[in-house]
Amino acid sequence: MFGWFRRKKARPQEGLQEGAEPAAAPEAEAGQAPQPEMAPPEAGREALEPPETAAEAEQEEIEREVQEERRGFFRKLRESLGRTRSGLVSKLDRLVLGKRQIDDELLDELEEVLITSDLGVPTTQRLIDAVKEKVRRRELSDPDRLKAALQDEISAIVALETAPLDVDAARPFVIMVVGVNGVGKTTTIGKIASQLTGLGKRVLLVAGDTFRAAAGEQLEIWAERSGAEIVRQKSGADPSAVAFDGMKAALARDMDVVIIDTAGRLHTKAPLMEELKKIRRVVGREIEGAPHEVLLVLDATTGQNAISQAKLFNEVVGLTGLALTKLDGTSKGGVVVAIADELKLPLRFIGVGEQVDDLKPFIAEDFVAALFGNGNNVASRDSQ
Repeated sequence: MFGWFRRKKARPQEGLQEGAEPAAAPEAEAGQAPQPEMAPPEAGREALEPPETAAEAEQEEIEREVQEERRGFFRKLRESLGRTRSGLVSKLDRLVLGKRQIDDELLDELEEVLITSDLGVPTTQRLIDAVKEKVRRRELSDPDRLKAALQDEISAIVALETAPLDVDAARPFVIMVVGVNGVGKTTTIGKIASQLTGLGKRVLLVAGDTFRAAAGEQLEIWAERSGAEIVRQKSGADPSAVAFDGMKAALARDMDVVIIDTAGRLHTKAPLMEELKKIRRVVGREIEGAPHEVLLVLDATTGQNAISQAKLFNEVVGLTGLALTKLDGTSKGGVVVAIADELKLPLRFIGVGEQVDDLKPFIAEDFVAALFGNGNNVASRDSQ
């Protein structure tokens, strides 16, 4: 997964253009003793530092920036999951209040709480079975510890052991983005492009959504905003032809990353889904191994319907990752757990707002801590 921060460029000396040499010190007048050069205090200390110490200091500064950005996003994630938390955790608190033992009646009520929190029937059954097993082994008997036990089980579900998204694994690294209409697909592409160009990557956007008149224009705005390049054709053009041109352009322009937008389509419409297969074939023919990532964008507000979307898209194009948007506007954040449990696909990104920095790589431990309303200082731990 690429970084949580953008490296800051060193500022050029004040009054100088980047790349210009600093002015030479004036020569001493005749008969006057030359004055010793006076270095700024900070520069003098840096000059005395061994290279290893300077490198370590720079690395520590980078790590501080990473942690501060992660803490900021965690606070926003915790706030965004407030409605989900009130529907799940608050109900759990009320459920165990005054209870002295974990019995069948309590487990039945727990099942209802989990299902109504959008964890879905299969995931709910898995969690109930895990609780029953702990009760049977006498590892769990106190209702007050039920919430902590559930948090541990949910953490195990969402912490999938999958390879991270590595855009340096191929050059160009091709990402094909799919999804139904209205999930925030084009906006997600723009945000990813902005983060990648901020890391110094050469990014090419391919406007493969030729059906929606405004789609190409919207992607062009994101390309300009993010500093990416773009390949597009007129509205109504063959999406596969646009993808073909995009692959040729990526090779000719020596791009690092290519992100292909595709038309939003209902996952139940077979002819439209067949077009995705064609785009994938064309891309793979032009660049070996491409697309290296097939990313499905899902809308968190759709709840369990997101799972059925993912299953059908996976059958057609073979998904490798997911991005979940609009977590800030829903009480259905529990669907993240169901997605991880049922699909076993890595959740690459989560979105909690409209700003570019509101889309971030998914970190399982942060999500669970935010969901259960604890871990205010979660990012102070090692983020690696």
